[in-house]
Amino acid sequence: MTQARTQAGKTNRRGFLSGAAKAAAAYTVLNSPLAGYLARAQSGQASKPALNLASDPRRPQFHLLPAANWMNDPNGPIYWKGRYHMFFQYNPNAAVWGDMHWAHAISPDMVHWKHLPVALAPTPGGPDADGCFSGTAVVRDGVVTFLYTGVAKASSEEATLRDGHNNFKETQCYATSTDPELRTWIKRPTPVIPTPPHGMQVTGFRDPAPWREPALYPDGWLMAVGSGEQKKGGAILLYKSPDLQKWEYLHTVATSTPKDGDATNPVDSGDMWECPDLFPLGNKHVLIYSTQGKVFWKVGELDSKELLFHEQQSGLLDYGSFYAPKTQLDKHGNRILWGWIPESRPVAEYSASGWAGLMSLPRVLTVGNDDHLKIGVSQEVEKLRKHEQKLHLAPIKAGDKQLLSDQRLKDACGELLCVVKPSSEPFTLDLLDATPPNDAPKDATTAVTSQVSYLSIRYSQANPGELVVDQQRMPIHLAAGQPLELRLYVDGSVIELFANNQSTCTKRFYYPGPTAPEIAISITGRPADITHLSLWQLSPISSDRLTT
Repeated sequence: MTQARTQAGKTNRRGFLSGAAKAAAAYTVLNSPLAGYLARAQSGQASKPALNLASDPRRPQFHLLPAANWMNDPNGPIYWKGRYHMFFQYNPNAAVWGDMHWAHAISPDMVHWKHLPVALAPTPGGPDADGCFSGTAVVRDGVVTFLYTGVAKASSEEATLRDGHNNFKETQCYATSTDPELRTWIKRPTPVIPTPPHGMQVTGFRDPAPWREPALYPDGWLMAVGSGEQKKGGAILLYKSPDLQKWEYLHTVATSTPKDGDATNPVDSGDMWECPDLFPLGNKHVLIYSTQGKVFWKVGELDSKELLFHEQQSGLLDYGSFYAPKTQLDKHGNRILWGWIPESRPVAEYSASGWAGLMSLPRVLTVGNDDHLKIGVSQEVEKLRKHEQKLHLAPIKAGDKQLLSDQRLKDACGELLCVVKPSSEPFTLDLLDATPPNDAPKDATTAVTSQVSYLSIRYSQANPGELVVDQQRMPIHLAAGQPLELRLYVDGSVIELFANNQSTCTKRFYYPGPTAPEIAISITGRPADITHLSLWQLSPISSDRLTT
């Protein structure tokens, strides 16, 4: 469960921090322009806020997000009875963090989504009275089961989540559903893990991630839980259970070294690891966790004797606006990664807009021959492509090295593929604002006069091991003769970049006005080095931007 990305650029999941509490109080449902929106939407009544949301050009058209209000972490994605189910952290009352529920959407293909009623809500007086935090969905004996973190007010002695003003206890909770569409859930009234391991001074205790792996534990289930220990650093706790309800703590399966940071914000300092995911992939194991506003991956081995994770390779999962991911298996057995794409604009702006946050596109994970994690986009996304446009480049001015595409990406909604053969000439690619002036004739072909760049990519043989995206340096390792392959997905106010399935970067971009900009592709470098340059407009996944 994660809180908002702050204006300073840090991701702080501790949603009960005083700053979040004040923001939530300032934008309660009673004061929000979205008051009662969801109730009216479900009853079919028209509403002015719904119309405003549907016409907001910054709302994505082919990414999953709720019809209104705040969302964050993906929770319990699962393929069940021929459909994909996505649950996610959701505030039904406002477009700021608070009042955490599990929203629910269903899809035939991980691309086209339909919203269903909220799956989990806090139970007054229960272990999740102050929030249903993140977790996992698994199937046991034909029954879909949630393991999730419940949060409730507690004494300072019992608290696992403290911010200097409030004390909350995190416990691991259990719910099941026999509904074919997973609409209704029955909660166990008491937690399955009520306290952290005895004697541990934890910096947090949340986000359970159970899995079955008979080769390691033939008698039941293993589970990773995000945590950390004061003065010792972030950690992943390992448990085992025969039935998902009786859990025995084993040990820390992976740990970090202590960090010198603010003790009231252990996630920011790296002394708390959250949103863990530990799973076999190929002949390796992969560990994913979130901390310090970033998501880290490690590839290695989980030994069968001591059940300790031995790291072999590691890196960042995404170099941009991406946090708290969760994986699942698709119907073909591929390991699919989902992530929360938070806002990077001030809280006052996204609160006023009536919505905040979206889900990433489905990403396919594999392990390469070099034991590095590889990340691509599911082929299901290709269903959205309209006809392919092969782009042609021409100098902006005679003799100018800056080349400009003859086609434009309309409505900030499309996919770009650029394949470049590295040479001695540095290569750059920019996505430029190409919106024609208001007074331009409708049939006029206007030159791009704006140099507003929504994304800038640089590659040079002088530094062949890195790709520079805006000011961010990302690792890239090209074999001799291997081309640089860039895939970009542009949608409303988000860009997802994939470079050779090695490095990814997700960027939020914002612009004024009631319409999305036209985007031109600007390239510098030798034209002969560009072996492929194609653009696809992508079809929206719903008739409006509400994904209903």
